[in-house]
Amino acid sequence: MKIGLTYDLRADYLKLGYTLEETAEFDKESTIKGIEQTIQKFGHKTVRIGNANSLMKELLSGKTWDMVFNISEGLYGEGRESLVPALLDAYKIPYVFSGPVTLGISLNKAFAKQIIRDNGINTPEFHVVYQLSDIQKVDLQYPLFAKPISEGTGKGIDSKSFIISKEELYKVCTNLLTKFNQPVLVEEYLPGREFTVGVLGTGENAFVPGAMEIKYNKNTHNFYSYDNKENYEAHITYSNVTGDMLNKCEEMALSVWKALNCLDGGRVDLKIDRFGKISFIEVNPLAGLNPVTSDLPILCGLNNFSYKQIIGEILKSAINRNFIQKNNENYNTLQSGA
Repeated sequence: MKIGLTYDLRADYLKLGYTLEETAEFDKESTIKGIEQTIQKFGHKTVRIGNANSLMKELLSGKTWDMVFNISEGLYGEGRESLVPALLDAYKIPYVFSGPVTLGISLNKAFAKQIIRDNGINTPEFHVVYQLSDIQKVDLQYPLFAKPISEGTGKGIDSKSFIISKEELYKVCTNLLTKFNQPVLVEEYLPGREFTVGVLGTGENAFVPGAMEIKYNKNTHNFYSYDNKENYEAHITYSNVTGDMLNKCEEMALSVWKALNCLDGGRVDLKIDRFGKISFIEVNPLAGLNPVTSDLPILCGLNNFSYKQIIGEILKSAINRNFIQKNNENYNTLQSGA
């Protein structure tokens, strides 16, 4: 099978003058190489396509692939993660991971939380601040937590995100509205233990390969900020989750996964609320796949689930969904999760 790779290479954007924070969601060469080499181990041919602009040029020139392994995050707007899958849909080219609707909804944290709440899944009370006058309508219990509504990798989150007064709320929202030019999600702060849960597969075939608890080291603020994620080895300790807590994480993660129609693989972030109940924070249906530094491979590794198994399960799920080359000699290998 010929599998194209769509991605945003961080180094390319840094060369153009974008900052480290602006490019935080983009991938390193080691990520592309890790995915590429692992796919090849299953007997497939890989072709590097690149970002959405490169994909458009290739499509217009008549290029096609049996399937595309898409990890492209995009650069601008709430539809940035949806662009590549929407283009592939238009050309009827199958791809790995969720479709444009799921990616668009999941990127907008408030939209995702509304669907999750309507499905009876616990999530903290929240309010969206579109402009400063909206702060007058915020009727939530302090402390609060504020972040840009459509960013990932901890962008826009720092020690000021933890808010204990309306004065602080005004300051933080003013800064975030100006810096990120998008609404601010304000929610009641979750004070308890924090987890990220891996999910592989689709629908009733989805399963949890493992979960890990995020523990913040001494003198580190207790939330998953941009700085903590970028320098996790200095600030964070990860540990695998077992027993009853793993069962609770698994149950909620799979409920979230199905409610938002997520496909093939990703992560669900959870935390304990002030009542001691597990609560949904957000979902990442386009999770990082660096073999060493990304959360999904790290948590899988803690639970004896290899990087090759991750990529194999993702491919198997996408192949099952799209009924691609069922008689391909590699299909049975993927089916067995080798």
